[in-house]
Amino acid sequence: MSPSRPRGERHHGFRSALLRAVVLGADDGIVSVASLSIGVVAAGGSHRAVVTAAVASLVAGAMSMAAGEYVSVSSQSDVAQADLAQERHELADDPHGEALELAAIYRHRGVPKDLAVQVADALMAHDALDAHARDELGLTESTRARPMQAAVSSALSFAVGAALPLLAVLFSSGTRGVAVLVVTSIIALVLLGVAAARIGGARAGRAALRVGLGGTMAIAVTAGVGQLFGVATG
Repeated sequence: MSPSRPRGERHHGFRSALLRAVVLGADDGIVSVASLSIGVVAAGGSHRAVVTAAVASLVAGAMSMAAGEYVSVSSQSDVAQADLAQERHELADDPHGEALELAAIYRHRGVPKDLAVQVADALMAHDALDAHARDELGLTESTRARPMQAAVSSALSFAVGAALPLLAVLFSSGTRGVAVLVVTSIIALVLLGVAAARIGGARAGRAALRVGLGGTMAIAVTAGVGQLFGVATG
């Protein structure tokens, strides 16, 4: 009987960076457009003004998310590249000391001294920079910063999220329109929390409550500000 082949294990950590950008973008899109629209309604704005504000919020928000993510992730990438350059210099200057440093890392993780030295020597011989990048700096292919991917993902997810409250604004108005907008936005936020939890392998109930409650509070606060502004200027 031949030995059974090991089954591939499903882990979700490699998805964390992209998942963060997508969830953050969609959540911001829903909350931003819904909050702004309800704020304009509460301030006494016309249906045309509400639609204009919602469209402007979608476009400006998507561009802002793209620019913000690109700058943020680019900075993260610059730091990682600087660390790699420093490590490359240290490896060229003192390879023996770097091997001892790598072995010390493995010993700290519970590997016996002699075995830790053997593992460090083997990895140094195979790809010294990769070994130090992974085990000393914590840099791997799955965690590598990708500025353009983060920017595009954030912009698209913001636009998709923002489209839901925008559609509610376009096809309804007045008191009924506000109710449709609020209900649509809250349902979208809850579904987003559930989807994010499913993709990330987390508990759906907790994520749905966190995303839904946070978005609802933001919408309520903006509506209150709009109401106060409308009364003050009325």
